[in-house]
Amino acid sequence: MTVVHPIARAWITTGGTGAQNYDEFADDAEITAIIEANPHSALAIEMPHRAPGSLGRSFLDALPDAVARLAEAKADGSYTPAEQVVVLYRISSPLDEPAYGMFALVDTDEISTSADEPGLVIRNEDVFIAKVRERVALAEALGHLLSPVLLLQTGRGDELHAALAAATDAAGAPAATDTDQAGRTHAIWLLGPGPEQDALRDLAGGGELVVADGNHRSLAAQTGGLPRFLAVITTPASVAIQPYNRLVSELTVGADELLDRLRDAGARVEPLDGPVDVPASGGTVHLYLAGRGYAITLPAGPGGVVENLDHALVERFLLRDALGLDPGDKRVTYVGGDYPASWLTGEVDAGRAELAVLIAPVTVDDFVAVNLAREKMPRKSTWFTPKARGGLVLAELGTDSAR
Repeated sequence: MTVVHPIARAWITTGGTGAQNYDEFADDAEITAIIEANPHSALAIEMPHRAPGSLGRSFLDALPDAVARLAEAKADGSYTPAEQVVVLYRISSPLDEPAYGMFALVDTDEISTSADEPGLVIRNEDVFIAKVRERVALAEALGHLLSPVLLLQTGRGDELHAALAAATDAAGAPAATDTDQAGRTHAIWLLGPGPEQDALRDLAGGGELVVADGNHRSLAAQTGGLPRFLAVITTPASVAIQPYNRLVSELTVGADELLDRLRDAGARVEPLDGPVDVPASGGTVHLYLAGRGYAITLPAGPGGVVENLDHALVERFLLRDALGLDPGDKRVTYVGGDYPASWLTGEVDAGRAELAVLIAPVTVDDFVAVNLAREKMPRKSTWFTPKARGGLVLAELGTDSAR
């Protein structure tokens, strides 16, 4: 018996609804601009308070708009229904090998967040509870799930990768395609009940599944009492981890005092010459403030490997101790790998931020090892690419398999 199930009632895009997930943006104005350019984008439903005409309203106050937009999209043919399907998924670009995945439903009670909690779905990252509450409210208002949780199949990843590649190659023309902001093509194919679906679901559920993207969405499924959540199950060979950096809009101390506080805490501070970029490897982070760049080697703290990852050290020594900021402070923005280092330093030069923190990415192998050991990654420490596109496949709630 597998933990991966078909979607009892899915709604499949007919084109034009695909979108970056709601949490992929460093600037809310980008969301508004995307919705303005494409009102059919799923972002208009997932982030209704960022839509033109709704600015200034709270997320909860704008939820009726989200409900109306989804109803309109279904009525005007932007989505077409399908039953008891899994959805094959391929992401391709001229520069990279194809990435493969499969949209399906996964049992929520399989989520494990610690070594003493049983379950095949491992979630290992701290979350911001306010975001979880928004996702719960959205699912309850819409009766649908729009964005999938990205899961890595760690036990039979190679087999699943080969099987998905073969299945998409043999599937003919895709049901729909979508192009993302990086020029990658996202293609989907429906696969109904039968031996091929059963075999793929067995492979997809054949080992521990690690939450690579969608920690808030998976916790929202638990908090909202959903027995199953929408997921894209992918393979380690299909993903890479990019940097996950930080911007601080307002410092609580001056630049010189900040550097002195880091030195007093045991950090080595060295000026950088030339453009400030992401460090080539872990162990040192780069700061950019007041027009200057610095290489900062933060001191090892108590605890094991996870507690001494660069993202954890930045949270502890830089944000909390030196600046007195909680990680959830509105002055801290978490900036994923879709934004280059030049964008972050440009934000500082333009006066929209006072500090950029550039951190080397962790490796996929290290990420998987930490998860399988049931240890917890620092929050916002892994930016997986390519990301599953929201708004391509919707799971309707209130059906036998998702209510």
